[in-house]
Amino acid sequence: MKRQQAPTFWTIHRKEKVWSINTSPGPHNFGTSIPITIILRDMLSTASTRREATQIAKQGKIKIDGKPRLDDKFPVGLMDVISIPDAGENYRILPAKGGRLTLHPIKGDEIGFKLCRIVGKSTLTVDTIQLRLHDGRALNVPAGTPYKVNDVLKIKIPSQEIVEHIVFKDQLPIVITGGRSQGETGIIIGFGDEPGWKKTATVRTPKGEDIRTLTKYVFPVGTSQPLISLPESQ
Repeated sequence: MKRQQAPTFWTIHRKEKVWSINTSPGPHNFGTSIPITIILRDMLSTASTRREATQIAKQGKIKIDGKPRLDDKFPVGLMDVISIPDAGENYRILPAKGGRLTLHPIKGDEIGFKLCRIVGKSTLTVDTIQLRLHDGRALNVPAGTPYKVNDVLKIKIPSQEIVEHIVFKDQLPIVITGGRSQGETGIIIGFGDEPGWKKTATVRTPKGEDIRTLTKYVFPVGTSQPLISLPESQ
C-alpha cells in the first residue's frame, strides 16, 4: 500500500518513503485500526525497523487482549489492550481529537478487562442469542438476557467472561469515538428524537460545554464512574 493511502491517524511520514505496511484481515477494519508494526516502530519506538517489529511479534512478545499475536500486520483498534510483558508496558487504544487513536498507559486490574459495545444481536436457536461486538467478537448468551444494541459489556480478557453490563441510557460517563468531537469525554444528558442512524445524543463535557453528536459515536465507559482510566486531556 502507498503511504498516501494510509489512514491519516497512522503516525508515519507520508513522503519519506513510497510504501507502507497494510493491515491483515481481522477484528477491526482498515479505516479504524493500526497494524502492530506501526505501533511498535512509529508510536512506541520499541522497534526501529519493520524487521525488528516482525521479530518481536513472531516471538510472541506482544499481546492484544491477552493473546500473543504473531502477525505484525494484525489490526489493533478501539478499546483493545496492548501488552508488552518484557518491557512491563500496557496500553489501551482510545479515541483522540483530530480523528486519531492514542495509546493510553494502563496498569493494575485494567490490564485484565476491556469494554465492548454491542453492535448487533441475532437469534441462533430458541435458547441462544448471539451478540456481535464492536471489536469483531461474537458472544453466545442465553435467550432472555437483557442485552441490547448500544449497551456495553465489560469482559475479562482473554477468557471473554462477561462481568458487567452497562445499559445505554442518559447520565452515563462516555467517550466520543467519532465525528468532529472525537476524543471528548462527558456525561449523556439527553437524546434527540431523530429516527434510526440519525439519532443524536447531547453530551456535557467536564468544562460544562454541551456537544451534540450521533449516538453511534457515544461509547459508555461506566455507570456512575468510568471503569477505565482516561487521558486528562483528550
